[in-house]
Amino acid sequence: MPPDSADTAAARPLRRDARRNRDALLAAARAVFASEGLDAPLEQIARRAGVAIGTLYRNFPTRMDLVEAIFLEKLGTWLEHAECALVMDDAWEAFAFYLERLCELQAHDRGFNDLASMRFPDASCSERARSRIYELSARIVERAQAAGAVRPDVTAEDLALVVWAHTRITEATSAVCPSAWRRHLGLMLDAFRADRAHPLPEPPMRPDQVYKAMVDLGAAGACG
Repeated sequence: MPPDSADTAAARPLRRDARRNRDALLAAARAVFASEGLDAPLEQIARRAGVAIGTLYRNFPTRMDLVEAIFLEKLGTWLEHAECALVMDDAWEAFAFYLERLCELQAHDRGFNDLASMRFPDASCSERARSRIYELSARIVERAQAAGAVRPDVTAEDLALVVWAHTRITEATSAVCPSAWRRHLGLMLDAFRADRAHPLPEPPMRPDQVYKAMVDLGAAGACG
């Protein structure tokens, strides 16, 4: 066997080991982030994966690299739900479907809960997905308003209030009543109905205010 072929053959087990390490890190991070949130210690993830912390950093130089590797698929599912809602015949059912699917994504995953509640300007991939999700969310709201189903003073920014509330509700109830969030969502959906509307005491938050609040939440955590 030529020397270069021998070198290639010898390298193959290392590549397999590297792949196993990466897969183990992803599996460990999914479990740890889901139970403890995005600020969970990276050393804990490395220990659970059975690798050294240096191996984690070789695969994922920053915490956000690891977060994006795990959650881009779930962001894609969020985006798919928004796209699905926009082609549903009934605009109110589409609005309710979209919020329920989003809350389901959040319900049993503290890491995704964190990601849905925050913004990370340096995370280019997830931020592109979030920007597209925001555009579709606004269209879902506007479509339901045009059908007379959602109260006219609601904005897409008001959906951030649902996300933030859902985050704390699931944290408080997941161990004692895992489906309690569904009751809260039902109450919130009634509040969004046009035929239940009463004047609100405050104007909606502006897009820049919601964005800054979410960036500040991200900066306060370990991902900032």
